[in-house]
Amino acid sequence: MADASGGGYVSPGSEFSRDMRYIATRITADGREGYPVEPGRYRLVVSRACPWANRAIIVRRLLGLEDVLSMGIAGPTHDERSWIFDLDPAGRDPVLGIERLQQAYFARFPGYDKGITVPAMVDITTGEVVTNDFAQITLDLSTEWRAYHRPGAPELYPEQHRQEIDQVNKVVFADINNGVYRAGFAGSQDAYDKAHTRLFHRLDWLSQRLENQRYLIGETITEADIRLFTTLVRFDPVYHGHFKCNRSKLTEIPILWAYARDLFQTPGFGDTIDFDHIKRHYYQVHRDINPTGIVPAGPDLDGWLTAHDREKLGGRPFGTGTPPPPPPPHEAVPADHTPLSA
Repeated sequence: MADASGGGYVSPGSEFSRDMRYIATRITADGREGYPVEPGRYRLVVSRACPWANRAIIVRRLLGLEDVLSMGIAGPTHDERSWIFDLDPAGRDPVLGIERLQQAYFARFPGYDKGITVPAMVDITTGEVVTNDFAQITLDLSTEWRAYHRPGAPELYPEQHRQEIDQVNKVVFADINNGVYRAGFAGSQDAYDKAHTRLFHRLDWLSQRLENQRYLIGETITEADIRLFTTLVRFDPVYHGHFKCNRSKLTEIPILWAYARDLFQTPGFGDTIDFDHIKRHYYQVHRDINPTGIVPAGPDLDGWLTAHDREKLGGRPFGTGTPPPPPPPHEAVPADHTPLSA
């Protein structure tokens, strides 16, 4: 069974297994792998529905890379072949000139037989995919693209905290980011029970960690917060019901709910979230879980804008930096897809 948001499978009676065979080519400042950082050369292809791609959207916004790294946005639904550019005129990405992301993968690897996933970095000069290694893409945007960061860009992967960030990211990925999928795509009751228990054990652990500190690591937002946020923001709209992660809603976990609202209300976070795309993707694509394809009307999104009171814990969201400016108009989330427009 395919996992429409990152590549994975499950056999009857077994646990969900994510396919981690990503294209590991890196875009670096020195071009040591044949792909040097160059303004205007690459296009970041994403879907607003996908949590893994959402990380790259947020990092690109916070670092102010919009003018040097263009972004193509695929629609929220797709078939077994590929993400498609059905939001663009004539159904083609206006820069790459392709209808399906699959075409960029095949341009470099004819007959590519692994997941056609987002985020993906595509070389505009050749039309070929460079990498879809979602975890490395965001780290490289912070470190290898530094010469093109906006003035006041935050340090999302500060050297003095990298070991701790990596440690937290490892457990959050295993138990939460991927944990919701392990519950949702479980092939047996036992596999589901184990995944569900592990998920909420880790959420409880995070609640304790965040009780007296505003962010996961240090006094500012880091890569670790971004990776956790993209799962939390999808929890009640999708994972609680669709993936049966239903011991508690996020809104019933006070510390994590306040933490998530704090980030959502921070420029660069909530303004990247398209709740319409998120719900349409999961409920319409995962027909093995939701055969009717009916998209639920709820939950009410107004709570995302309520006071969180996390400021009393101190910390500075951007450290010595500044918030990013509003997104370019052509990249703004439609007003009826977000509570921020209310």
